[in-house]
Amino acid sequence: MSSLPPPATEFAPGLHIRGIVPPLRLADFKLIAFDMDSTLINIECVDEIADAVGRKAQVAAITEAAMRGEITDFKDSLRRRVALLKGVTEADLMQVYRSRLQLNPGAAELVLACKAAGLKVLLVSGGFTYFADRLRDRLALDFARSNRLEIVDGALTGHILPQSWGDICDGAMKRETLERTCSLIGCEPAQAIAVGDGANDLEMMGVAGLSVAYRAKPKVRAQASVAIDMGGLDRLLTLFEGH
Repeated sequence: MSSLPPPATEFAPGLHIRGIVPPLRLADFKLIAFDMDSTLINIECVDEIADAVGRKAQVAAITEAAMRGEITDFKDSLRRRVALLKGVTEADLMQVYRSRLQLNPGAAELVLACKAAGLKVLLVSGGFTYFADRLRDRLALDFARSNRLEIVDGALTGHILPQSWGDICDGAMKRETLERTCSLIGCEPAQAIAVGDGANDLEMMGVAGLSVAYRAKPKVRAQASVAIDMGGLDRLLTLFEGH
């Protein structure tokens, strides 16, 4: 028996669906989980941080390979990239947040619609708490998990700090975080929506009831229930009744 996903069909220009029949009911879901970099926001933070020390091209090449799934050890790829950030200052981090980081189109609208329908919102990222925690507060998200950069005397050391739940938030940790959050709020992963764009999102997307690929890598688009290739994140709402 083939394990290939069913073929995708075009629901609207730049919006493809696979294995679902709209209209869906948003109230049937209890959680929506977002990846951060290039999903909820417009940049890969690690690449923009590296620009401050003239290493963007070197770091971005590793990021791109990891997101396409060509580097299978995400933890190793992240450690390599963070090591190249040594010497970046907290002022540089704030400059990235204030000047380069923007919400992707439709992000705030989708979050608000989900919260209005009673869903909890989780931000789970292989990126960094410096940005994820600020986005959590800015959008009034319910949960956030990401990686913590070590900062000593106002500058990055090139290391990631271990946290109570483990060392690095990779694809397996994203899946585990989604599952634990579902357990915490009293629902099944089948009642969760997972939104991502890269290979390290596939595990959490695989256990969620609805998986959404936002302007994603081909490997991710090929497995998602919904692929948004044009327009904003709020295009997801067109698949739900009442929207």
